[in-house]
Amino acid sequence: MKFRRQSQQEVSVNLTPLIDVVFLLLIFFMVSTTFTRETELQIDLPEAEGTEAEQENKRIEVEISADGVYSINGERLEGVERQALNERIQSVADGNTELPFIITADADARHELVVRAMDVAGSLGFTGLSISTQNSPDANGE
Repeated sequence: MKFRRQSQQEVSVNLTPLIDVVFLLLIFFMVSTTFTRETELQIDLPEAEGTEAEQENKRIEVEISADGVYSINGERLEGVERQALNERIQSVADGNTELPFIITADADARHELVVRAMDVAGSLGFTGLSISTQNSPDANGE
């Protein structure tokens, strides 16, 4: 019984073409990149005296306490019914659905109450809806 010896061939990958392509890409991007220098204007603004004009910063803030009480723009709402919430928001908004609508809920408030406030805002046509939060001490590394 004779054993045949298999020849061992060395397997190698030629990296030269890959390096050539990388250098060509590098040269291409270096040549085709344009660097713009932005100019600045030196402006001397006039000075004036007076008081700053107050801006009307109207918005609708719905606060929900831990015990389930709604407060709209700081005024407590008696009851948690959808209809009462709907009427109060309509009276505060005065038909302007472009106002920012902010919901602030206690961490222990029932989820149902937050969803109800969001649902009323959506049914009235408010599009600028946001939910306020506060940073936790863990997020600041304390």
